[in-house]
Amino acid sequence: MTSASSPPPSVPAPSGARLRIADQPRRGSTARRIDGAWWPRSYDLAAELPGLLGGLPGAWGRIDSVLVNGDTWPDCPERMVVAGNAVHVGRTDSPTAPHTVCLLTPGRGRWDLLVVPPATEEAEARRLMARAVEQGV
Repeated sequence: MTSASSPPPSVPAPSGARLRIADQPRRGSTARRIDGAWWPRSYDLAAELPGLLGGLPGAWGRIDSVLVNGDTWPDCPERMVVAGNAVHVGRTDSPTAPHTVCLLTPGRGRWDLLVVPPATEEAEARRLMARAVEQGV
């Protein structure tokens, strides 16, 4: 007998994510700000998400939900298993944040990362990432 739904893809969490995290924690709960910047190698979320989650600070806890822009990440699973943990992937069509990814940890909080487009030249990507973490753009 077969299951009506296939299991989510299981992917190990590789290292080497191109990621910068802001030194200062978010202050207050009303204004959203960028907590870091991520420069993925492609728009293949199933391939990129394990590296991102594996590179996050341990203090953030286990990310169990990720929200991405559906136009920016057209092909993404609704659920993945990354390093043995289930991760729900939600999609939004909000035009206000096409280049961000939102990470959620139960009981710990929410973190927003600027996504630098994969095809960006290295010098420009590094400049954008530095600006994001220094100014919380």
